[in-house]
Amino acid sequence: MKDKIIKEPNKVLHQHAAEVLIEEITSPKIQRVIQDMKDALQKTREGIGIAAPQIGYALRIFLASEEALRWDKVKDLPEEERSTMKWEYYTFINPVIKKTASKKINETEGCLSVPGIYGAVERKEKATIEAYNEWGEKFQRGTSKLYARVMQHEIDHLNGILFIEKAKNIQKLSRKKEES
Repeated sequence: MKDKIIKEPNKVLHQHAAEVLIEEITSPKIQRVIQDMKDALQKTREGIGIAAPQIGYALRIFLASEEALRWDKVKDLPEEERSTMKWEYYTFINPVIKKTASKKINETEGCLSVPGIYGAVERKEKATIEAYNEWGEKFQRGTSKLYARVMQHEIDHLNGILFIEKAKNIQKLSRKKEES
């Protein structure tokens, strides 16, 4: 079971991930990868998305947490309360960005594979993604705000790009701040 987050400078984080064959999406192998991703994401305090390469699978799969979708409603809750909430994870297999807004927003990002590092990344405010879910059904999802940012961040992972390659004003949190 691969449910540990792979950290920079692991080579898998810099590879272009392989597409999943549509007929293999419901296979035990791919279902195991998805479950491993859910397990790994669930073990994190701050994770709202994860890509398969982050747990060692060079496959075009990512998960996005419902928490990112509901962020405007939960961001002001105390950390203790937010951390006890159970979120659904949405699966995106072979995702493709079909459309983006022209407006860009510059916000701070972090990454489970680059712990303690944060930086401002400019991303499109809105994006429409086409992908397959874990049952092999094709769908399209229009997103905005934090959810659109998560989608773009995770697709970068699938293309072997880490946010630190795009970020400005990179800052490292001290170990004490990171653990508190």
